[in-house]
Amino acid sequence: MRPAHLLTVVEKEFISTQSGHHTPVMLWGAPGVGKSQMVAQVAERQKTPLIDIRLSQMEPSDLRGIPFKVGSTVEWAVPAMLPDAKRHGENGILFLDEITSAPPSVSAAAYQLILDRKLGEYEVPAGWAIIAAGNRQGDRGVTYSMPAPLANRFSHYEVDINLDDWVAWAYANGIDERVIAFLRFRQDLLFEFDASQNPVAFPSPRSWEFAHRALHKFEDHPELFSGALQACVGKAAGIELAAFIASLDQMPDLDAIINGEEVEAPKEIDLQYAVATALVGRAIRAKDTDQAMKVHGSILSYANRFPQREMGVMMVSDMHRAIGQDIFSVPEFASWADKIADLMLY
Repeated sequence: MRPAHLLTVVEKEFISTQSGHHTPVMLWGAPGVGKSQMVAQVAERQKTPLIDIRLSQMEPSDLRGIPFKVGSTVEWAVPAMLPDAKRHGENGILFLDEITSAPPSVSAAAYQLILDRKLGEYEVPAGWAIIAAGNRQGDRGVTYSMPAPLANRFSHYEVDINLDDWVAWAYANGIDERVIAFLRFRQDLLFEFDASQNPVAFPSPRSWEFAHRALHKFEDHPELFSGALQACVGKAAGIELAAFIASLDQMPDLDAIINGEEVEAPKEIDLQYAVATALVGRAIRAKDTDQAMKVHGSILSYANRFPQREMGVMMVSDMHRAIGQDIFSVPEFASWADKIADLMLY
């Protein structure tokens, strides 16, 4: 399932704790596809606490607690990391990350916590959702086969790779537009992982964020720049990104486009992706300013100048996802929509 849909699933499961209809969720996916980040994003959006427990680093006693003698009986000290209504709040998300990397003795200790929401005398507060995540066995991570009794305690979703969803996230989180443009141009490189090769660095949604950081740290050091990108996303993808960025000095004048001047679209397909992505960035920065209508109108007018109309559709679609329904009130939108109506119907 694509990330945008899974965000809704996790959000609905959190909200459903209020009505007693919550089902624990298990997110499956390859390394670096954004499983942990999606859960954190939902917690932030809902303004609710998130307790992230890495089960791969736990021992059974870490969950069950430490026994201590009280009179002639033994009681268990509840671990402070588990949700407590007084300390953490009545609502929240308990995230059991790396659950497939946990030794069987630890996952067995989690059975009761996940299904019955209890662990001995401890009980998970009613307003807390339980979400888990882990890698698949074929992903070359440290994984254990999930026992059937544990698997049967979850609803299961596999995280798919979706470029549109990643691009929407990238714009919202300030990822460098050159990285976004490159991945629009080389869509197959958003995620490229061959478990049989056991690569150290490889392209993934997570490692492209690392490349964004490397770009800003090493752009002024040409002797290090390409190597730093390769260190994040692997040799082949890093070299391609460095070459793509080097070619961007041939881009047309973006300020002239924003000012409504007649500017030809570049013939090279990589530069077209770069221009489209940069203009979406300009649209985002203009949102909620006095110049928003003018800037958005100029960008919509330029959308019809691309040699392939699909490029304009991609740009306007990204723009719509980024700035929302404001785009429909721009006069130039109707004109652009009329010109591509037959393409959209097809």
